[in-house]
Amino acid sequence: MNSKAAAYQQHADKTQLVERHAPLVKRIAHHLMARLPASVLVDDLIQSGMIGLLEAARNFDGSKGASFETFAGIRIRGAMLDEIRKGDWTPRSVHKNSRAITEAIAQVERETGRDARDVDIAQKMNVSLDDYHQMLSEVNAGKIIGIEDLGVTEDVITTEQTKGSDTPFEDLLQGSFQKALAHAITTLPEREAIVLSLYYDEELNLREIGEVLEVSESRVSQIHSQAMLKLKHRMQSWRSDE
Repeated sequence: MNSKAAAYQQHADKTQLVERHAPLVKRIAHHLMARLPASVLVDDLIQSGMIGLLEAARNFDGSKGASFETFAGIRIRGAMLDEIRKGDWTPRSVHKNSRAITEAIAQVERETGRDARDVDIAQKMNVSLDDYHQMLSEVNAGKIIGIEDLGVTEDVITTEQTKGSDTPFEDLLQGSFQKALAHAITTLPEREAIVLSLYYDEELNLREIGEVLEVSESRVSQIHSQAMLKLKHRMQSWRSDE
């Protein structure tokens, strides 16, 4: 095959990858929409996600062990998050509360040597339990808190993956970052760990998780926010060691 034919075939292969995985963009967009206010339009997420998919097709290196779907999913989600964060519509108070909650979690766990419960965190912050839950809901609605926010680049995720994993969540639990993350997740209360698994592994939305756990969608949102803030605190030691 001459160079021109090889280039044509390579272009055709990449085009097929994009066409085959276009539904993945819509799935990720609708998955993220469950945690965003109504002001964010799903069409905008899909448009950004398609750019991420095109970049994934252009840059994918199958020799690193990750499947294209896993690699593309990270790029698609990252492109959507970047687009959202370009125009940060989150009030400063929500960012401030997010930092305050993380610090309160750290203080409670240092002082007690155990997992910080809702009531412990609220007490440390000198707010009522209802006000604390409202803060969690605002943090979840106002700012994406996900695996991507734990202070790791996509290269760590994609280059340390091994073949044969069945789900994106299993793929994440490989390599040094993944092992540290997996350990941190095991330190969470059972319900928080279940919410993360159902959201990132099974890709259920908040309403569906609520049906599984028999709690309201807003309560799932609160549990998810608290679990991710705890993980951000517990993964700080892994980042500082790198």
